[in-house]
Amino acid sequence: MSTTAAKLTPVLTDIWDAERSWQLGTYRAHGGYRGLAAALAMAPDDVVAAVKTSGLRGRGGAGFPTGLKWSFLPKPDGGPRYLVVNADESEPGTCKDVPLMLANPHALIEGVAITSYAIGGHHAFIYLRGETAHVYRRLLAAVREAREAGLIGTGTGPRGDFDLEITVHAGAGAYICGEETALLDSLEGRRGQPRLKPPFPAVAGLYARPTVVNNVESIASVPGILARGADWFAGLGTEKSAGHGLFSVSGHVRNPGQFEAPFGITMRELVELAGGVRPGHRLKFWTPGGSSTPIFTEAELDVPLDYESVGAAGSMLGTRALQVFDETTSVVRVVSRWTDFYQHESCGKCTPCREGTYWMKQVMHRLEAGRGLPTDVDLLLDVAGNIAGRSFCALGDASAVPIQSGIKHFREEFEAGTHTPAWELFPYEASAVFSEAGVR
Repeated sequence: MSTTAAKLTPVLTDIWDAERSWQLGTYRAHGGYRGLAAALAMAPDDVVAAVKTSGLRGRGGAGFPTGLKWSFLPKPDGGPRYLVVNADESEPGTCKDVPLMLANPHALIEGVAITSYAIGGHHAFIYLRGETAHVYRRLLAAVREAREAGLIGTGTGPRGDFDLEITVHAGAGAYICGEETALLDSLEGRRGQPRLKPPFPAVAGLYARPTVVNNVESIASVPGILARGADWFAGLGTEKSAGHGLFSVSGHVRNPGQFEAPFGITMRELVELAGGVRPGHRLKFWTPGGSSTPIFTEAELDVPLDYESVGAAGSMLGTRALQVFDETTSVVRVVSRWTDFYQHESCGKCTPCREGTYWMKQVMHRLEAGRGLPTDVDLLLDVAGNIAGRSFCALGDASAVPIQSGIKHFREEFEAGTHTPAWELFPYEASAVFSEAGVR
């Protein structure tokens, strides 16, 4: 075993290769639901404290401390409190939550039960993309298995006083519903659009009640903390980015796939685990956290993949969607496809994102076809700069990032798609032609 491989500490993926890994019997044979039993023997506040001590940070991209987020809920007032799991995974390159839910759905169900107990909730929702019908069916089956086994439902726990209902909800399919407040609007039956904050979901979320919204992987990481101890989890990763996570390596490598490893592993090590860049080619650029994070090149291969180090290097760790592109790839073409995606998925609520993504798409298509104007590269930067930091939610920022970082690293490729208009090359001849055509 290589030094890199020896670092891996599979927790979420340790049963993925087992026969029928998604079934309750297999999960329990691998120690499943021990974390829930441990949590139910503790006071809810102690569970929250354990998650805080572990250093678990949100795995949906922002990296906000999970236990701290739970503690933002106001004191109980006798009304309902909700947990909503964000399973609306849809950013280009991001593909960790769907394999997790397919291969190990009970890790999520157990995490939902522990979290609901910790925050005083009795109804949890898993918001899933409706297109992933196979995942939807598997989650429904896992919830049914847990309920029939008495692990969730009415009167569970050592004192028989913990009631929990889990609803798996299939959304209509919109990238904007990955934004937590748009997700809540969609759950309530409204068009998925981001809400004005404050109030934040912790105070007035689903049905205007205190709500915790967490990513699939964040919640699925909780059982291991309760079963093995907060110190065990904090001992993995780095000082400020504790624990383990799923790294999705896709693109031009021999063996694309999911790699579970402690935070702080490098891209060079992950590419090695993936069999290296495809034979006969070399790495050109890569994304550390999906299409919405600034791209990296070979120069950043040894940057530790933790929130602080990646941020200091000029990008974001995001969802750890590591897309690898070799020298045969046109940066302009890749950024153009990403821009198409963001323009299509913009909800249209705010002008900077609605109009800006439309015009960036037009300009990118011109450059890709080699018909760009000499001013187009600077125009792209100007439009992107007027979206970033000015849109209603982070989708606008995400659309600007590929443009800005692509031009920063590969401006010459963008400029190669420009041409000089005829009226600049031949002003007299052009004006004559235009006059004859009736153009003033």
